[in-house]
Amino acid sequence: MKKSFILLLSLSTILTGYSQSGLYQSGNQIVLDENFELFQKQMFSATRFEFENLKGVPMEENQIVLVDFHHAVSALKIDNPGASDLIYYFIRNYPNSPKVNEAAFILGNHFFDKRNYREAIPAFQKINTGKISPKQTSEVLFKTGYSFFQLKDYKNALGYFNQVKPLRAEYSPDAYYYAGYISMENGQFDQAIADFKEADKTPFYSQRVPYMLSGIYYKQGYFDELITYGESVIQSRKTLDRKGEIHLYLAEAYFEKRNFQQAAVNYDAFVNSRKRDLDKSQIYKAGVSQFEIQNYQRATDYFKVTAVNDDQIGQVSSYYLGHSYLKLNNPQFASNSFNAAYKSDIDPKIKEEALVNYAKVNLERGSFQDAVNALDTYLTNYPNGPYAKEADELLTDALINTSNYLRAIDHIEKMPKRSTRINAAYQKITFYQGLVYYRDKKHDLATTYFDKSLKVPEDRDIVVQTHFWKGENFASQDNLPQAIRSYEALQALKPRPADPYLQKSYYGLGYALFNTQQYAKAETQFKYYIDRVGKKDDSSNYDEAVIRLGDIYYVQKRFSDAQNIFQKAIQENSNYIDYAYFRSGVVFNFQNRNNEAISQLDKLLNNHPNSLYFEDALFQKSQINMEEMRYGEARNGFARLISSRPNSPFVPFALEGSAVANFSMQNYDQTINEYKRILENHPNSSNAEAALVGLQEALTLQGRTGEFSQYLSRYKNANPDNKSLQNLEYEAAKNLFFGGSFAQAIKAFEGYLKNYPQSANMAEANYFIGDSYYKLDNMVLALEYFYRIERDKNSPQRLRAVQRIAIIELENNNYSNAIPFLRESSNSARNKIEEFESNNGLMRAYYHIQSYDSVIFFADRVISLGSVTQDAIPEAMLLKAKAYRMKGDSRSADETLMDLVNEYKTVHGAEGLFLLAESYSKKPDYTQSNNAIFDFVAPFSNHDYWYGRSFILLADNYIKLGEDFQAKATLESILEGSTNSEIKKMAREKLATIK
Repeated sequence: MKKSFILLLSLSTILTGYSQSGLYQSGNQIVLDENFELFQKQMFSATRFEFENLKGVPMEENQIVLVDFHHAVSALKIDNPGASDLIYYFIRNYPNSPKVNEAAFILGNHFFDKRNYREAIPAFQKINTGKISPKQTSEVLFKTGYSFFQLKDYKNALGYFNQVKPLRAEYSPDAYYYAGYISMENGQFDQAIADFKEADKTPFYSQRVPYMLSGIYYKQGYFDELITYGESVIQSRKTLDRKGEIHLYLAEAYFEKRNFQQAAVNYDAFVNSRKRDLDKSQIYKAGVSQFEIQNYQRATDYFKVTAVNDDQIGQVSSYYLGHSYLKLNNPQFASNSFNAAYKSDIDPKIKEEALVNYAKVNLERGSFQDAVNALDTYLTNYPNGPYAKEADELLTDALINTSNYLRAIDHIEKMPKRSTRINAAYQKITFYQGLVYYRDKKHDLATTYFDKSLKVPEDRDIVVQTHFWKGENFASQDNLPQAIRSYEALQALKPRPADPYLQKSYYGLGYALFNTQQYAKAETQFKYYIDRVGKKDDSSNYDEAVIRLGDIYYVQKRFSDAQNIFQKAIQENSNYIDYAYFRSGVVFNFQNRNNEAISQLDKLLNNHPNSLYFEDALFQKSQINMEEMRYGEARNGFARLISSRPNSPFVPFALEGSAVANFSMQNYDQTINEYKRILENHPNSSNAEAALVGLQEALTLQGRTGEFSQYLSRYKNANPDNKSLQNLEYEAAKNLFFGGSFAQAIKAFEGYLKNYPQSANMAEANYFIGDSYYKLDNMVLALEYFYRIERDKNSPQRLRAVQRIAIIELENNNYSNAIPFLRESSNSARNKIEEFESNNGLMRAYYHIQSYDSVIFFADRVISLGSVTQDAIPEAMLLKAKAYRMKGDSRSADETLMDLVNEYKTVHGAEGLFLLAESYSKKPDYTQSNNAIFDFVAPFSNHDYWYGRSFILLADNYIKLGEDFQAKATLESILEGSTNSEIKKMAREKLATIK
């Protein structure tokens, strides 16, 4: 609105008129003229004073009017108290004066300029508009109306504005604008449109009216008019008041007209204007517009804002968000979005569709357990729903792929009617569950589920596999007759020759027949396996099958065939080449080809010093040298065995062999010493009596018969005549131990030692006492006994005691104490189990004392031993990866963790996945971390703690990526699905941090 206003009359005109009066020469007139000049110069303080002094001076009537007028106006100009009363006094006293309109106008403008609209109105109403020009009338009427407008008295304001409009004067556009505003507020939209259109014709309002008109068009539903007008003004006018809001009105209109392309453009234009935020319904419609034009990434920007609301818009937004993420090939986010839409009960139809889509997404991305839960929920809640048939078919697919086989089996077994498709699924998952129980060594349950699978033989390949694993399960229990029946049932099905399970059955059946001494049948199976599989397909089993075939020929005394097979293993560089050398040497010995026998044994001794058959080969070679009367070489071989393997069970026999060799070479003193060592250190050995006889003979030849009595006495003490009573008592104590009655076993062994203090079983009895305390968790007394045995370097039980000390010190977290005993156990191990236990202990001990290079070394040794126990390899891989991490070698750690996650679905693999995803997150690469979780987490759902930790990490990553909606949805899913209280607590605390 204009800020300057015109005066009704010009003071200069007035003054000129009076200067021409005939009274000009009078004295009073001169004074008046001087005061008029001061007034004209706006020296209002002076003129107020001068005019006030003139009030008592006799003057003509017209001079008195001028004095009172200028005195009142001067007082008003300097805001003198009571000045308005002076103006009103003037108006009342001189109603016929032409100066009345001027005085009222000046007073009205005075109040108007000070925004004292309540006082301005009566002042303006004193003006007689009939005596002023239309232009002046326009200003007075507008200002009166505007004052009413500011006082919210729209009725009176509109009356004045309507009087101004037809005058077509300067204030008419203003009147149209404010009249339009009042009509708009009163809901008289057509009149408002008409008024605004008139105002819009002027430059001043052409910037302001478009926003108002656009708003009215939108409220009236005049979308075509809004679009035509709005697009026109945006294109033609460079500056517009609230242009962003016009874009918003256009966006809403285009949305209503289903023109999503233009709606999207205008929503974005409003957002980019950054004047204010869209409300949630507008954000939702902006998202729909982007979705409809297939701009899915931009759609998610809008939907994820409104999806957090717990209302209908929030539910629908979550649903659209799910479909948007599907289009963007982001199934992880899609899953969370559909799940959020399903959890809302506001729109039942969307809830139902979201549940189906949630199931489909999880089925496609491999989260079979989530898919199963969702489909099962759908069929329970919507048994006659439009997607029931599809859900039933999808459930079958999900059940086949889920890791929760028991739940799937229970679901199918409860079905009143099963289709062929469902039976095929049941056959597979019962078979898979049987494999799970087999892996967990729950053999009876494994057999039960293998039998369930065989009852629905829909898939012949699965039948073949089931018979095979059923045979393996029986074989692992040493139930060889049943194992043989299962393998034979597989072969009776006559699978295709290349069937891998048929080929594996040759190996399994061969072993079962071999161990039941059905050598001819075993020979056939192993030959099938060797001929049809070949080394390149399965080198480990192939090599072992070759060796077993050689053993079959050997036990059947078909030495030529056996020799050919063992030489074949050697030529093929078998994994069992050391055994092949040993057996080849033994066979050559039986064939009286002793030089060739020694040649084979030397290859083992020289090339495989760590072989489990090293002692056997060394003893065998020495024995052959004895046969060939090469006594010196025989003696040296026995001596090498005794010095290199002091704890070997061959030692007493090597001592005897060495004694015989020395006797043959007439080295009687050495003969005597070696026989004495047998009697002193191995009094209970089976060759102790032979040693006593040999000692007597050697002492006699040396003329030292007097020494024999003490050794005879010692032998008698170790082997008293009443052997049956002593052995009965000892065996009774052992039976208590092996029966698990450890407290009673301790008392029995202590009583035995009291009765037979010189018994050859003393060392073993003490070991059993220590082991009983160990099994009773009395580690203090257990260690006391084991350390007592360990200190006797010649004790035959020393190695066993060392192994127990290592285990106890490890369990007591005395890692530094455990390590030397573990090392000795490792060096003295006689089989894979002992090697594994010692190396596994060393790996764990070195980890706790932070010797990470040693951890990696022994982890590799554990891994190289193979699956000695179910968790041997994954546990070693996990600790190896942790060691790499502690060394700062994140690349090697991540590679090891990836191998672990890919190969082992155990709790170690679950922890490994968390650590791998955590490593990616710390880099930081949140997307790679999330992808790792979603790609690999499904098989670990049974390991609730690490499964939950992975998803909490996922939520953390979402927060860091600015995806609060996804983080919230993830944490809510954890709270809903997890059974681990610690995980739920972590999720709850994390959820509380999201606004």
